[in-house]
Amino acid sequence: MGTNPTSIDGVDIGNEHKVELKPGHTLYIVNNLYPYMIEFLEGSTNPRAKIENENRSSSKRTPENSLNVDTETPRKLVKKESNVSPSSSSGKISSCPTQGKSNVQEVKSQGHWSQGLKVSMQDPTMQVFKDDKIVVIKDKYPKARYHWLVLPWQSIASLKVLRAEHLELVQHMDAVGHNIAREHTNSKCAPFRFGYHAIPSMSHVHLHVISQDFDSPCLKNKKHWNSFTTDYFLESQAVIEMLKTHGKVNVKERISDVLKTPLLCHMCKKEQATMPQLKEHLKKHWPT
Repeated sequence: MGTNPTSIDGVDIGNEHKVELKPGHTLYIVNNLYPYMIEFLEGSTNPRAKIENENRSSSKRTPENSLNVDTETPRKLVKKESNVSPSSSSGKISSCPTQGKSNVQEVKSQGHWSQGLKVSMQDPTMQVFKDDKIVVIKDKYPKARYHWLVLPWQSIASLKVLRAEHLELVQHMDAVGHNIAREHTNSKCAPFRFGYHAIPSMSHVHLHVISQDFDSPCLKNKKHWNSFTTDYFLESQAVIEMLKTHGKVNVKERISDVLKTPLLCHMCKKEQATMPQLKEHLKKHWPT
């Protein structure tokens, strides 16, 4: 099913789990996001699902053609609101962004959901830093107190496309990511990791800059957890070394299988039975 499963009325579907789609059901394209109400055409012996998506044609256009890429001189770090604004007490995010009808309207205006990063990187309210090569944005559904994405302006679909000529760009992404993290590091802040998902769900290569507290209501399931705490998460320096040595990024075969592995604490490696138990356990490792 991938990191962000499709579901029908809250029930995940995949290769081994089938759900009958009936009129009135709500189809969620990814992880309870982007709901579509299903209707069936009358008078047909072979009904076809009619998904309400007025901008289907827009998803076929090349998104990068419509980008207003900033090619001005590099800018200094602009301290807008951070990805997460920790409270004075626990630092916990109060809630995950609302998911519902507003998401449907958003998808209609943006095209296919997997192209969402191309839109977000152009949104000034999401940007925390940009120069002539990259832009740093807040992750819309952060999986920790601090979670940013570093994206190149250059259109690069995924890690598979990276080659030796991208080495300087990837190194720059890594350096900017570390600078952003350094701006938010203190004695009460968890350390950061910098890396890429082996098989990302969103189009356009992006570097995750994420604090290791994993204190967020948006961290909801095993696949979320394992995508950041197993070999599915490729360290930024490892990607750089692969480009230096091999001129490309090698991803292990069947790497997606690790998303199904047991929930292990990333600090002490103790196995936890459920996500609520894991989240409660993680509090033991938070800086005091």
